[in-house]
Amino acid sequence: MSKEMLIVDGLQYSNWSREIFEQMREGGVDAVHATLVYHENIRETLTRLGEWNRRFEAHGDLIMPVKEAGDIERARQACKVGIFLGAQNCSPIEDDIDMVAVMRDLGLLIMQLTYNNQSLLACGCYEAEDSGITRFGRQVIREMNRVGMVIDMSHSAERSTLEAIELSERPVIISHANPSSFHAAKRNKSDRVLEAIAESGGLLGFSAYPFHLKNGPDCSLEDYCDMIARTADLMGIEHIGIGTDLCQAQPTSVLEWMRNGRWSKEMDYGEGSKGNAGWPRPLAWLRDSRDFPNLVAGLRQRGFDEASIARIMGQNWVELLERAATPTRAEETAA
Repeated sequence: MSKEMLIVDGLQYSNWSREIFEQMREGGVDAVHATLVYHENIRETLTRLGEWNRRFEAHGDLIMPVKEAGDIERARQACKVGIFLGAQNCSPIEDDIDMVAVMRDLGLLIMQLTYNNQSLLACGCYEAEDSGITRFGRQVIREMNRVGMVIDMSHSAERSTLEAIELSERPVIISHANPSSFHAAKRNKSDRVLEAIAESGGLLGFSAYPFHLKNGPDCSLEDYCDMIARTADLMGIEHIGIGTDLCQAQPTSVLEWMRNGRWSKEMDYGEGSKGNAGWPRPLAWLRDSRDFPNLVAGLRQRGFDEASIARIMGQNWVELLERAATPTRAEETAA
């Protein structure tokens, strides 16, 4: 694979180590959206940010922080992997709207409004009734638009997602999910939602998490690339990317934190059944970041031209961050 091609992974949450950073570089990955938190409060989020500061210090020859879209190219030129941080829930702001700007200043580029459950902002995809965007949620969407924090609806329910798109003046993303027409997981998205994401100028990052895929861990690369091709016809080639949802080397305790947080005494099985209480078996063609060339080869085999592959593999993510993660200047606000 030519290293002329920019590669951005729109979601990973791994047990970060030098070995994993080396795998990213070996696989030609230029930037990764790394999950910072799931259910952590403000104080705990600051600790997670401190941990990333230590990683950037300890592994500065391999990784660097991405605070804006242009940092991805700077990382690329320096032969490093750019890391941009996101929250998979709105817990880092608690009930304080001022924390949106504070967290953005500290490097939080992306925030989901919900993680499966009802939040202070919106409804998650596992609730029986979707109440839509809350009063607080409307204010937070406006503030996220102002400071350039990207709205992510990956774990949100349908009405909430459509309302967020309508309310937001900036593009909205689904960083890691697939079309429900491909596999009917609760987390996957309807064609109506995907069309609305595209109309907003947003982006869908295709997940490689087996619970999101037809045939689970046995999903073939051919089927995966066929899903991408059909979604490109629906959304347009400029509105799709990759968000693998790779969770490497994580213990089961982390999976339980993702699913349970502090809200349940009983095991929440999330996207799996009781038979899927642990981590799923990885895909044969995407075991870790070193396998990204397999995905490029699969897209070529499916018939995508080089310009389209370049868009899917990274260019669209950079352009999305340019549109959605640039803070509004004071003079624009005044106007």
